[in-house]
Amino acid sequence: MDTAVQQAPQVVLDLVERFDLHRETYLAGGLNETQLRNEFLNPFFEALGWDIFNRNGYHEAYKDVVHEDAIKVGGKTEAPDYGFRIGGVRKFFVEAKRPSHRLKDEPLPALQLRRYGWSAKLALSILTDFEEFAVYDCRVKPEPSDPAGKARVHYYTYKDFPRRWGEIAGLFSREAILKGAFDRYAQSAKLKRGTAEVDAAFLAEIEEWRELLARNLALRNRQISESELNHAVQMTLDRIVFLRMCEDRGIEPYGQLQEVVRHADAYAGLLKLFRHADDRYNSGLFHFEKEKDREPPDTVSATLTVDGHVLKTIVKHLYHPDSSYEFSVIPTAILGQVYERFLGKVIRLSPSHRAVVEEKPEVRKAGGVYYTPAHIVEAIVKRTIGRWLEGKTLKQAAMIVSFR
Repeated sequence: MDTAVQQAPQVVLDLVERFDLHRETYLAGGLNETQLRNEFLNPFFEALGWDIFNRNGYHEAYKDVVHEDAIKVGGKTEAPDYGFRIGGVRKFFVEAKRPSHRLKDEPLPALQLRRYGWSAKLALSILTDFEEFAVYDCRVKPEPSDPAGKARVHYYTYKDFPRRWGEIAGLFSREAILKGAFDRYAQSAKLKRGTAEVDAAFLAEIEEWRELLARNLALRNRQISESELNHAVQMTLDRIVFLRMCEDRGIEPYGQLQEVVRHADAYAGLLKLFRHADDRYNSGLFHFEKEKDREPPDTVSATLTVDGHVLKTIVKHLYHPDSSYEFSVIPTAILGQVYERFLGKVIRLSPSHRAVVEEKPEVRKAGGVYYTPAHIVEAIVKRTIGRWLEGKTLKQAAMIVSFR
């Protein structure tokens, strides 16, 4: 990070002077969040070189700044106030709070920001009310019991802005990010100590759910074969996670999974949700009925018995406060990684019909499952099927794929 002495621009000095002049009024509630953003934060980040109002007229996908950068959750907005991007790729979030908050000591605002940043796989994000400016390492898994200072790597007050502008601009200015300063800082050994990626943590939890569900299915369904057990466990977890992600993106009603598992026959309720999803999405993930020109349907799931307490345990850990994930911003690619992780292990049935999850011999020999980086996948697709689909309509593309 370039921390060379750098004079704060006049606009920032003016903001600091104005805030100081009216500070008591602001702290007493005389400045709401919208006013804070319009009068202080927008010009502050413009001074850092960000095109806050898209004056350049970039396409929506490539705007520098997305205001309220997520979606509606359960009928109300649950989103960071700003998402700052380079070339359409998120670099950091900013969550704004009215100055009546005491951000240095209040744990909930920090937890909210960290859940967003951690779920979106961002290294750093900012919590600010202009009076206070706190930077958090979002790779540290947020826990409901965390104090406000957990994972906080920088803390400034507005009076620090004039003399420490070089530090802030050297990390969060658009120019600094384009020059790689932000990424170099985020990758530094000091900052990464004690952190965890959302992918690894979420996949570790799913491994636990997989074993829990597999053991219960084997116990309650003596007729199930190994192949059916592996398929049922994978599909059930994939379906639950998919619907949970849809909830936080406003596609499905928020909390429907929680509601379903509260009832006596939780699994029957889940199956009803899955069948509804089949009608809604027409996806192989929820394919239960035989249809012409489609893959064989899932004829096993509907015949199974699953104890409600197992489903309640899984679903409970997908919601706050037991869950640290914000599914509105967690990458959808996580589902693909869940599938790849499943490929690395297999569920075996012992002679007593007890389920045991084992790593496949070939994976154990190779030292684990290795994921194909997203940019390589994109390059392969672009250079193969992408050439056939270029310039085609959806109907033409469907005919090409079907023919091949």
